[in-house]
Amino acid sequence: MQWMTLFNKEMVENWRNKKWIWVPIVMIILCTMDPLTYYYLPEIMEMAGNVPEGLLFELPDMLPTEVILLSLEQLSMFGVLVIILITMNTIAGEKKSGITEIILVKPIKPINYVTTKWSVYSIISVLSLIIGLLTNFYYTNILYGELSFSVFLKVALFYSLWFIFVTTLSIFYNTILKTPGIVVACTVVTLFVMAGISMGIGHRFTWFPNQLSNHIHTMVQTDTIPKELIGTSIIIGSLIIILLISSILIFNRKESVS
Repeated sequence: MQWMTLFNKEMVENWRNKKWIWVPIVMIILCTMDPLTYYYLPEIMEMAGNVPEGLLFELPDMLPTEVILLSLEQLSMFGVLVIILITMNTIAGEKKSGITEIILVKPIKPINYVTTKWSVYSIISVLSLIIGLLTNFYYTNILYGELSFSVFLKVALFYSLWFIFVTTLSIFYNTILKTPGIVVACTVVTLFVMAGISMGIGHRFTWFPNQLSNHIHTMVQTDTIPKELIGTSIIIGSLIIILLISSILIFNRKESVS
């Protein structure tokens, strides 16, 4: 009962902040910008007057599978940044403004407080991702050729894990810190360090979390789910659970002390 009350509060609050609207719109833009730009680039350059008269400007054809992978590159950079920005204020901001103390005056369990925020932002992240990829799927089939719906489902399923991981990592730093800007910095630095480690040992530790995109590429190109993708997904899922439990314990300890 308490969990559902807090969950509904978060849902309504994020609706009032328009996150249910603008986050999916941003994901749609990220997922369709490159495919549409690539397809219409000759017309765009011709309209801009940058093509000499008589010069034929043709681009090599892209396969439908290459188009959806192109969108994943945008999501890996800008999509992740959007997730970090929408979650940076979820707990840290309330602690800084004193809202947390007011809420916790009532007998609210820390596990309910943390998990409801995590659940709502995970739903926003995954739903926005699915909407963005679905738009990419639509335009890919119109402009580039037929892309199997099963490919779309598998890409959305496995990449959702990465968005949930980023959400959980941001929530984790939210429970430790009180300044949203520092939450963003710590989350970005952590992901940057993980990317650096992946570049160094990724060829040896193929189940490292940052290898997820590479394994999704392999899955799309071969139309099979490699065992490395399953292993990486298990590792990411385990990290999500560990970070979430740690967030609850840290938040409980900090609020008990204060």
